[in-house]
Amino acid sequence: MIERGSTLRLLRKLVQESPADQTEAILLTEDSSLTRFADSVVHQHVAEVNQTLILRVVWGKRIAVVTTNIVQPSSIKKFLQKANSLAKVQHPNDQFISLPGLKPIPRIETFSKNIKHLTPNGKVKTIKDIFSFVKKRRLKASGAFSNGEVELAVVNSLGVDAYQKFSDLFLHLIVENDTSSGYASFVSRDPDQLSVDVLAQEAISKTTKEEPFKIEPGEYEVILEPYAVSELLSFLGYLGFHALAVQEGRSFFSNRFGEKMVDERVTIYDDGLDPEGLQVPFDFEGVPKRKVVFFDRGVVKEVTYDSFTGGREGKESTGHGLIAPNTAGPIPINLFMKAGESSLEEMIRSVRKGIYVTRFHYTNVVEPMKAVVTGMTRDGTFLIEEGEIKRPIKNLRFTESILKALSKVSAISKDRRICSEGTVYSRRFVTGTVVPAIKVDGFNFTGVSTL
Repeated sequence: MIERGSTLRLLRKLVQESPADQTEAILLTEDSSLTRFADSVVHQHVAEVNQTLILRVVWGKRIAVVTTNIVQPSSIKKFLQKANSLAKVQHPNDQFISLPGLKPIPRIETFSKNIKHLTPNGKVKTIKDIFSFVKKRRLKASGAFSNGEVELAVVNSLGVDAYQKFSDLFLHLIVENDTSSGYASFVSRDPDQLSVDVLAQEAISKTTKEEPFKIEPGEYEVILEPYAVSELLSFLGYLGFHALAVQEGRSFFSNRFGEKMVDERVTIYDDGLDPEGLQVPFDFEGVPKRKVVFFDRGVVKEVTYDSFTGGREGKESTGHGLIAPNTAGPIPINLFMKAGESSLEEMIRSVRKGIYVTRFHYTNVVEPMKAVVTGMTRDGTFLIEEGEIKRPIKNLRFTESILKALSKVSAISKDRRICSEGTVYSRRFVTGTVVPAIKVDGFNFTGVSTL
């Protein structure tokens, strides 16, 4: 890992030596490891140490972005020359205005020194504690346990000079027997917050010796745990909560600002500075994060911007720029849903006949403009009758508009939790979504899953 002083000096020098009209340099470093286990056996441990340099240069309105993981003085000089040569032969982007300028960034601690304690042997010991815990109940455990240290530095020729060091860990756990499976997940920046017993007990509570039975597809009342709610919010963020989707006319928010679109109980926002989530003080353009409210008591309010989409409308970035070249838009990565006033037990008691969903699996988009998605339930799906969880049911396929579901929300839990899929297959930058459980009075299930 490159320390702060040398990181910033390297990027400053690179930017200063660039002959381009504007230049931006991003350095993202990673020191991470991943341990996988299945059938209560640790079967894989991998580690990665890497650093990625992303250079964006601007000549007028001609832009080029180049990336390398060879960060040495001799290589960087050729790297800069290549970027400038490529920019000069690009077609101009007439909608580009400028890279962002300097803004004060709040000081937030996002690194825990305790992350150093997560050695491979230490992680295996933690996993074996889980094995012992579930073995007593005649269950087997599978999952993944990953931790990392990440540095992000952003410097540009307009004065941006940002640096932050992050720690993270996540543990995904599935416990199962011959008839059922249960899921639990943990994410944090501090390993001392991990309680193996609590995590294991949560997953175990979803298992049963009773054979799940088949229920007919149809529209049911549902209780969605935070894991399921988190997945739905992530799709909303990707599909329509950002300016590029609105500007291109492919967002469900298009021409709907100021309208009540979902139930008044629903408030959804993005806030990289909220300590309940995994805080991120600035974006990949070095712009400080700003809270952005998408639904305020059901009413459509605003969307996220980066420098490009903001420039199109004469607006400032909200601090949601992603790594260039970014064709997806300023997608929010620190989503929150406001808590309600109910307990989970109260919500369950209010259901006459419905389905309890722990999480969704293999979810995909069907109709972007209506936020219709399809997927399957997984690792804890139960029938609720007369206010009680009665018995496990076979997993179901659903096809539903997230917006329609949120318009039928009748209760929201007062407790929230942070959820994260983690990231192990691309550049590491772990983020989290903070959400409650919700009750939806009508959710459409279209078939029975074979899984």
